[in-house]
Amino acid sequence: MIYFFYDGATIAERAGRRAKLPSWPATPVEAPTHTHDLYTSERTRMNDLLEEAARRAAAYIAAVPARSVAPRPEDVSRLEELGGPLPEGPSDPTAVIRLLDDVGSPATVASTGGRYFGFVVGGTLPAALAASWLAGAWDQNVGFTVMSPVAAALEVIVLDWLRDVVGLPATCGAGFVTGATMANFSGLAAARSALLRRAGWNPEEQGLFGAPELTVVVGDEVHVSLLKALAMLGLGRSRVTRVPVDDQGRIRARDLPALDDRTIVCIQAGNVNTGAFDPATDICAAARDAGAWVHVDGAFGLWAAVAPQRRHLFNGFADADSWATDCHKWLNVPHDSGIAFVRDPEHLRQAMALSAAYLPASNVREPSNYTPEASRRARGVELWAALRSLGRSGLAAMIERDCQLATRFAQGLSRAGFQILNDVVLNQVLVSFGDAATTRRIIAEIQNDGTCWCGGTEWQGHTAMRISVSCHATTEDDIDRSLAAVIRVAQAATER
Repeated sequence: MIYFFYDGATIAERAGRRAKLPSWPATPVEAPTHTHDLYTSERTRMNDLLEEAARRAAAYIAAVPARSVAPRPEDVSRLEELGGPLPEGPSDPTAVIRLLDDVGSPATVASTGGRYFGFVVGGTLPAALAASWLAGAWDQNVGFTVMSPVAAALEVIVLDWLRDVVGLPATCGAGFVTGATMANFSGLAAARSALLRRAGWNPEEQGLFGAPELTVVVGDEVHVSLLKALAMLGLGRSRVTRVPVDDQGRIRARDLPALDDRTIVCIQAGNVNTGAFDPATDICAAARDAGAWVHVDGAFGLWAAVAPQRRHLFNGFADADSWATDCHKWLNVPHDSGIAFVRDPEHLRQAMALSAAYLPASNVREPSNYTPEASRRARGVELWAALRSLGRSGLAAMIERDCQLATRFAQGLSRAGFQILNDVVLNQVLVSFGDAATTRRIIAEIQNDGTCWCGGTEWQGHTAMRISVSCHATTEDDIDRSLAAVIRVAQAATER
């Protein structure tokens, strides 16, 4: 078992040691003599500002374990102090950071701590956070390799590592995007392009007016982000063919409609409510026989593949054609970060590539040819740092530990007499406290209590509280404290 801790004092101390840091570039370029004093003064002010920001960030991180997970109403009400008319003139940068921290930090949700269990939101690994700070200083645009060799190289390295550790095809390509919604969008755009081109239609050049019709098949519990992606692609939310699911939200493979080479089948690796996995082996086999495309929404569940004890859940999913995942969920890197994987990278490139005479031509992987965006931040920096710091065993241990902690939470609630609605196979727990009104009231009171934060959901006719254990910082003590608070609040509510 591994744990990660932030030492706020140590971070703050190190932030002040700029004299011991190397000066970049290694051979400094001297400022002109008449501007030397101004240059030195500006650099000193910048260093002081960054030290102040680092000190405040370290203090914030150090305070998270002890604070209420949800902000206090009075702190939220102070946010109006950040508004008002735009100042007529410049403001001192240090004063700007001071105001942002003094007013903004108390109004945050402590989702980076160990007792936030809402929306499948992960925390931030220490190395990933520090890398994000450095990436901000670099301020690289990863549109083209020539714009940032390091950012482009890190994407290639991360792609190699993830294909290996997840078990995806060694030749698949990827686009580094904002999250699972855009990863779904990108994977489905590749599917649309591949299937229509196979039918003799080039959607990137000809559009969709008059295009051959495509069929999209989804499970009855398809996630809303995938439906949003279909809407943005012109494939429609309501034109999908829905397949019945079982009592855990898994597609019933025997109920699949007839498939053909103009069909996209969307399956889930990790139901957002139960954590259940669709029967990928049977679905991918049927799709392969028909020439259909299989797309996997693996926003958080894809990461089960890295943990030996959970890998069986991912059986068959590597036979799909595209996969979408979030990295700011279970890999615990800062927002925003997601990846779209596509078995044949040429299908993704055809759907996303830029074409203009002034753009650089090269024989290397150009990042902007695989994502909807051209200009974008260097997300691969944090991904590289997270994976490098964890290593294969650390990544597996982080995923497995969260799953075990989710089971611990569920078992404690069950012993207290509350109904667990799902088979806890991953990091998701659904609990009912009785009728819908009672359950909603208890959820609201738990959120107001501040010990932990859990959200509500509607699932297969039940109103439930959903617990998502997704943060590297969560410990057994966090689970036990949260469990005690939930039981206390729920028992008090049901006794009234």
